[in-house]
Amino acid sequence: MLNRYLDTPLRKIAALVALLNLGYFGIEFAVALKIGSVSLFADSVDFLEDASVNLLILLALGWSLKNRARVGIALSLTLMVPGIATLLAAYQSFVDPAPPQPFLLTITGAGALAINLSCALMLAAFRHESGSLTKAAFLSARNDALANIAIMGAGFVINFVWNSGWPDLIVGLGIAAVNMDAAREVWEAAQNEYRTAA
Repeated sequence: MLNRYLDTPLRKIAALVALLNLGYFGIEFAVALKIGSVSLFADSVDFLEDASVNLLILLALGWSLKNRARVGIALSLTLMVPGIATLLAAYQSFVDPAPPQPFLLTITGAGALAINLSCALMLAAFRHESGSLTKAAFLSARNDALANIAIMGAGFVINFVWNSGWPDLIVGLGIAAVNMDAAREVWEAAQNEYRTAA
């Protein structure tokens, strides 16, 4: 039965990307809780969302254009989850943002960057196949890589420039904004597919 879901190169890549994202979610979430980082919390939720997106790709590739478009619409809503979770975490630390441990923040962000760049490179070859599904996966991995660079920058600023929780909080809110924009792009692609199918 597993061979049925791994019968194309895209499905094999989607399975690998899903596993990488699920694995690093656990690492980043644990570190975020340990050091109280809003940006790592937001990014860890993003890893879980990326694993879900790629799992859906794995399952939905053989479906009709109309059904794939429906899944794309659902994925666009899923892409908003990390942004909403980030806003909730940011609200809790907004009054008195304590600085997270900068070394752990930076090194965890670097690990996330390595995973996301690898996933983006693997998905880049397929980003124009299967419409909104693969577009969602590619955009998410690309945006996450940019977010990881910002997380590393926040760690640098906290360590050497401004010992405050604000750099981490600002990056966390930036991640939320980028995810909302990606959700809009996938929503538009899925709506176009649905109209084409109809």
